[in-house]
Amino acid sequence: MRRRYNRYTLPSWLKQVREVGVQIIVPLSVFQAVRTVIFPTSFDVLLLAILIGLALALHYEWI
Repeated sequence: MRRRYNRYTLPSWLKQVREVGVQIIVPLSVFQAVRTVIFPTSFDVLLLAILIGLALALHYEWI
């Protein structure tokens, strides 16, 4: 049976990867938003939506 993970029971290396991801995702999203405003392509809009969704998921600890 698959065990459900709690953020307190994660391995230390995975906790560190998550913390680095939280620190990187916001500046990356801002850069992508500026790029989308200047050069709006469908790929840029899709990438921005994915980055915003990932930032929200990390902020609200859904993943």
